[in-house]
Amino acid sequence: MRLRGWTSGDAAAVLEAFRAEDMRTQSAEPIATEDDAVRWMESWAARGHAFAVVLDDEVVGNVAVTRIDGHGNGWVSYWTTARARGRGVAARAANLLAEWAFEERGLYRLELGHRVTNPASCRVAVKAGFLPEGVERGKLVYDGVRHDVERHARLATD
Repeated sequence: MRLRGWTSGDAAAVLEAFRAEDMRTQSAEPIATEDDAVRWMESWAARGHAFAVVLDDEVVGNVAVTRIDGHGNGWVSYWTTARARGRGVAARAANLLAEWAFEERGLYRLELGHRVTNPASCRVAVKAGFLPEGVERGKLVYDGVRHDVERHARLATD
């Protein structure tokens, strides 16, 4: 597995990933065409650092660190394609991202959150070394329904 920057040639992989029902709410804008996918990839430059997760020469996911602040903190996000799920891909990718963020970017604290109704994302976070820190009640809203979010963090010293 390796992480690399996104390229316009990855548009088909992004489009395929966002066709999955559970991925449709993971982007602020709908991703319905390859042009949408290219815009999504290009948008990361203004928000932080995003990497394509590549396994056996196939793009199978995304890991990113955004919201980097003056205190050395960043916000981590991840997703994998349906075919890559259940194989430990997201946890390994999140771990590689954390190592990069600490060593190359000089960050100290990485945070992430997942809906409490998403135990798979919780397992990814824990396997990647992100310790649970608490529940933020009613933090997210999807389709008019509020969701509690469990926050996790990993420190450079962990």
